[in-house]
Amino acid sequence: MNDAPGRIEDYGLIGDCESAALVGRGGSIDWLCWPRFDSDACFAALLGTPDHGRWLLAPSDRRARSSRCYRDDTLILETRFETESGSVLLIDFMPPRCGPASHLMRLLVGERGTVAMHLELILRFGYGATTPWVTRVDNKTWSAVAGPDMAVLHTDAAVHGENMRSVADFTVRAGEQWAFSLTYANSSSDPHSLRIPDVPTALADTERFWTEWISKARTTGRWQAQVKRSLITLRALIHRKTGGIIAAPTTSLPEHISGTRNWDYRYCWLRDATLTLLALMNAGYYDEARAWRDWLLRAIAGSPNEMQIMYGVAGERRLAEWEIPWLPGYEQSKPVRVGNAAHAQLQIDVFGEVMDASHQARASGFPPQAATWNLQRTLLEHLEDIWEQPDYGIWEVRGPPQHFTYSKIMAWVAFDRAVKDAERYGLEGPIERWRAVRQRIHEQVCERGYNARLQSFVQSYGSEQLDASLLLIAELGFLPPEDPRVPATVRAIESSLLRDGLVRRYHTTETDDGLPPGEGAFLACSFWLADAYTMCGRIDEAEALFERLLRLGNDLGLLAEEYDPVAGRLVGNFPQGFSHLSLINTAFNLAHRDKPAEQRSAG
Repeated sequence: MNDAPGRIEDYGLIGDCESAALVGRGGSIDWLCWPRFDSDACFAALLGTPDHGRWLLAPSDRRARSSRCYRDDTLILETRFETESGSVLLIDFMPPRCGPASHLMRLLVGERGTVAMHLELILRFGYGATTPWVTRVDNKTWSAVAGPDMAVLHTDAAVHGENMRSVADFTVRAGEQWAFSLTYANSSSDPHSLRIPDVPTALADTERFWTEWISKARTTGRWQAQVKRSLITLRALIHRKTGGIIAAPTTSLPEHISGTRNWDYRYCWLRDATLTLLALMNAGYYDEARAWRDWLLRAIAGSPNEMQIMYGVAGERRLAEWEIPWLPGYEQSKPVRVGNAAHAQLQIDVFGEVMDASHQARASGFPPQAATWNLQRTLLEHLEDIWEQPDYGIWEVRGPPQHFTYSKIMAWVAFDRAVKDAERYGLEGPIERWRAVRQRIHEQVCERGYNARLQSFVQSYGSEQLDASLLLIAELGFLPPEDPRVPATVRAIESSLLRDGLVRRYHTTETDDGLPPGEGAFLACSFWLADAYTMCGRIDEAEALFERLLRLGNDLGLLAEEYDPVAGRLVGNFPQGFSHLSLINTAFNLAHRDKPAEQRSAG
């Protein structure tokens, strides 16, 4: 029953702000990394089969109908099952963590008649490789141990072992509640000593947490419901202790079904720094924005030539990439990867991201850290030596390095923000030298990164390929939106990279990125096009595209990294923070006076 993983859009997200799980429409939790976002998965059916780990709680009747929603503005997922004999509500949630243990909780509420239910718990630590030893602790509690990992199940249901699985069959009647909790702890812990919260009490506490958090949001206008859902999703991806924001809670969901563009996104990218700050600050979440700024400064601290494009949630640097041979991949999309080799790439654009994020933080009145400006000056000294080198670009190509136009523009951003901060805040530095480097980069980009025949900036020097990152030229302040080269570049990207009205990053068939061609439309880039429309005064088109993008989310308002317009489905890791923060910023661009695009371009 319900053995195959669902479509990506069939999943809902729950989490405790340190880890996250994906719940399918049919009541199966098919993905959970414990105890941290980037820990090994103990439920990996999403990338394989039920034997790789899942927790199914569903009606025994295969014909049961289901519907679902989040409880108001929370991360509490409610799935209603209806059968001929009755209906039952399944409530899934993870209480925000306040101690070392993490809890995954499920509550069944009988609403009408009777419903025969089936439970199947398959714990497989190590991404589905390790079967734990299960022991009965008492008549309501079982522990599952393997190496350093332990999960403890607590329930009134009569659970028993069957074919290396824990199963139970029972009937829920109207008015009854059946509670289930699964708790993660280190295997050296005594299961008797674990403090397992009462499920209904934990549910009330969880609802209070999310309700109070979202009540702080500064959102108005016709899209505030979608903005709130994106803010909640973004908050779920922020690690409570470190402030690091992961790109997505999954690995290896393919950008093209059956393809090889399958990456581990459970890490924190510098690429997202400024847009994340603006999304959080404009929505009123200055504490989270400061925590992200502080995480960023801790992560990059050290020698500038060792700065990476991504880090672990606590700033870890060793993110070695390896493949899991025993997992067949989502819909047979191989390989399944853990770690990300791109962490060691040279990407010049991240220097501009760090400088821009620090600039926006100062402009918003964040209290400065004593060593911040000295660190920035050191980064600029290194950037002055390397900005003319080829790099691997914002899209982390696995082919040869190139002189990517966007990378050079972001080098310009780095020196531009340094000059402005030094002048505005009286900070010491070689301002005239920075000003000269800024001018030299600008002249070079306009000469070598612009193709007069195409009347457009291009992906890399000497190339005739387009790149969606060039939609950000005006937003970054490199050129004003009224400069004729800006709307001309937007038109060229529309002509070259639009597919069914959505934006591809670049042509994978024509750019040597070291990988087989094929991927969906990149949703963040499509939001960038709406932003570019706004800056060019094409407001009606911006709103129409934004409305179209909102409809691409699933029934819960969640977005993946990409959308396949031919297959009509979401693809890529899910839910994707970059897509959601882009949604937030585009909504603010369209509905608010303080537009993130104008904030960024004004410097």
